[in-house]
Amino acid sequence: MEVSLSRVRVAAGARQAIWAAKCASCASITRPFSALNRPPPNYPGHIPLTRIERAALAVGSGVSSLINPYRHDLIAALGEATATPYFIYRLRDAMLAHPTGRRILRLRPRLNSDTIDLPRLRTLPDNTVGRAYVGWLDREGVSPDTRSAVRYIDDEECAYVMQRYRECHDFYHALTGLPIVREGEVALKAFEFANTLIPMTGLSMLAVTTMKAEERQRFWSIYLPWALKNGTRSDEVINVFWEEELERDVDDLRKELGIEQPPDLRAIRKREREEKKRLKEMRAQGL
Repeated sequence: MEVSLSRVRVAAGARQAIWAAKCASCASITRPFSALNRPPPNYPGHIPLTRIERAALAVGSGVSSLINPYRHDLIAALGEATATPYFIYRLRDAMLAHPTGRRILRLRPRLNSDTIDLPRLRTLPDNTVGRAYVGWLDREGVSPDTRSAVRYIDDEECAYVMQRYRECHDFYHALTGLPIVREGEVALKAFEFANTLIPMTGLSMLAVTTMKAEERQRFWSIYLPWALKNGTRSDEVINVFWEEELERDVDDLRKELGIEQPPDLRAIRKREREEKKRLKEMRAQGL
């Protein structure tokens, strides 16, 4: 009995020591500091920022990404600068409250071409999650290896949550069918904002002001209502262990998550181009 109690005390002491070390690490970052007295990083690649630096990063990356919404590095910086102190912790807590989310946090898997066998996914049946994912990558001409590493989030676990969200983004595209054109990206960001509450996803919707008139009208009447409805009612997609769902029927996963596919944006845009071309030819013929 005494041996058992001794082991319990040792285990409890070890846990307290680990917790104290974590708290000390967090305190070193949350305590005010200056650019000339920067604390050491909490993980490889981490860059601690002062409040002024974080605010400047948020404003600068926000304005620049609005001008050029295809600068994914600026969008990534905006996401990190605006995710603290509350929003990334809320998303982390949502994962901790979910059994699959907790397992993801424990295992910390990464999504890239080294961890996912893309050639094998191309051999899967058409309506599987994996085939939908790799088909979307091939159709849009993108790679899972282009996601920037997180640098500006102080808490190591929260930094992984942001990295996971970032690397899962293409799965959200595949699940919804939205293309990477500006109109599709803004629609998906609206869905992500309703589902995750990450501020960057909401701020990205300001890019709607740079769209053409017919694209703005379509966003307000079709894609924003779809995004708000599906993003708020569906399960939090950050808790999907995509690596374990690759051979599953994609429609079954959509049904389980509570996500309806929006109208096919690529098909709509194609019809509009064909109609404009037809009208141009008719005018050229004097009709």
